[in-house]
Amino acid sequence: MNAQQHPMGTKPILPLLISMSLPPIVSMLIQSLYNIVDSIFVAQLSENALTAVSLAFPLQNIVLSVAVGLGVAINAIIARNLGAQDIKAANQVAMHGFLLTGIHSILFVFVGLFLTQPFLRMFTQNAEIFEMACQYSYLVICFSFGSLFHILIEKIFQASGNMVIPMVLQGVGALINIILDPIFIFGLLGLPKMGVVGAALATLIGQFSACGLAFFYFFRSKGPVSICLKDFRFRSGLVGQLYSIGIPSGMIIALPSVLVSILNILLSSFSQTAVAVFGIYFKLQTFIYLPVSGLVQGMRPLISFNYGAGKPQRMDKTLLYSLVISGGILAFGWALFSLLPEQIMFLFQAKGEMLSLGITSLRIISSGFLFSTIGVVLAGALEALGKGGRSLIISIIRQLIVIPPVAWFLSQWMDINGIWAAFPIAELLAAIVAVLLYWNTRKHLYFAQTSSDLQ
Repeated sequence: MNAQQHPMGTKPILPLLISMSLPPIVSMLIQSLYNIVDSIFVAQLSENALTAVSLAFPLQNIVLSVAVGLGVAINAIIARNLGAQDIKAANQVAMHGFLLTGIHSILFVFVGLFLTQPFLRMFTQNAEIFEMACQYSYLVICFSFGSLFHILIEKIFQASGNMVIPMVLQGVGALINIILDPIFIFGLLGLPKMGVVGAALATLIGQFSACGLAFFYFFRSKGPVSICLKDFRFRSGLVGQLYSIGIPSGMIIALPSVLVSILNILLSSFSQTAVAVFGIYFKLQTFIYLPVSGLVQGMRPLISFNYGAGKPQRMDKTLLYSLVISGGILAFGWALFSLLPEQIMFLFQAKGEMLSLGITSLRIISSGFLFSTIGVVLAGALEALGKGGRSLIISIIRQLIVIPPVAWFLSQWMDINGIWAAFPIAELLAAIVAVLLYWNTRKHLYFAQTSSDLQ
């Protein structure tokens, strides 16, 4: 099937974008529901248990950043090769992806064994919190290869326009996780009560279940991308190309880890409760941002494919629809956090200081959701065009350059509310930079051919 026949190059844009985005949006909603339910279960153990899992988040997010970073690069390059009708090149990209993911899996065993304790020591002197955070982190980091391979195969499917199988994979993993959480954490059905260790085991079983299904579907499917070891030729140039996109894209995912680590240090000067509240916020915001991420997953291969096929007008229309839909999702999030913060915090057994801090933080931080529409979507579009560095600039502004210094400065005269206020300020500045960077990139794109197809 050539570029003129492939649905990504011919079908009407809006229904195509929705059909490609809806499966990842559904799977992301399921995943974000798991994130929230997981914290609700852990919060029932104790506030210390919730704080421990919150402190482990940056390490988990680094695993995710490596997996998604490489996956985004593979997705973009495979989709572009399919648009240019170069199936052999697309297969080579996939095979290099499996090799690099295997290397990453080995590296994370060493990260989990040797970096967990020094990292966690930076954020707490509480012996109970430290012990629980270590127990959780050792498991989810050292055995992260299930998640790494699952995400790799998911991105390969998405590159060819297949969004249903990734939805099934995400859904199965998250649902197994949700079911096993209370059983393992609280010791139901005759099992011993395992606390945060049980939460980690439930996470791993969910990840390995999704990984097993991913391998099954990939090697049984008859999609355009396939693996044949006898055709594999290691190409350092391709590895460099993958990492030139993957490292910036991975850093974008890793930035929350850096941000959380920095702010946890700042928040701990107020109280450990403030750290727990911030951990709750980060779980809650995934409920809003992961569906937007699902939309971007549907958008990226469309933009990459139509760029490779020389169809700029379809590419531009895809971006416009993506901005409108994601804006609606984030507007809903702003309304939810602004109008029902008390009810949301009650889900986490919040009372007293935790309840008060939580209500204020949700209202202030969510005011930046609408601005972030522009930054998130345009960053995804730049990744699809192979401009990972420019995408990284947007995310660095959103999550590193602005928030920590502004949070520190405002906290000097607004107390802890100054930390929350730094978020909407950063989103506004990042949106302005995103528009300028994308406009400059779009203006200088070269298309091998043009098309007036606006279907």
